[in-house]
Amino acid sequence: MSLASVYDLRRIADAVGHLRDRQVQDIVLRSDCRQLKLGLDDGQVLLITVSADEAGRPRLDADLLRSPEEAATNQLEVEFGGAD
Repeated sequence: MSLASVYDLRRIADAVGHLRDRQVQDIVLRSDCRQLKLGLDDGQVLLITVSADEAGRPRLDADLLRSPEEAATNQLEVEFGGAD
């Protein structure tokens, strides 16, 4: 049995923690049961996926896909100007 890294566990806990005080509007399970997509009431989507790592062991991933409006305000903008 392999253990997940602390980084992976923290990332998954953070993504799942966003479900607190939110209502799930939609749930979609892929036919091969390798992906679960939860649509939240605020437009965000929690995506939980089972994949294989380099050694072929199962790996659980959870990603919170934020709404485009929220993501745009939290992005780093870098301007590339011409040489003066």
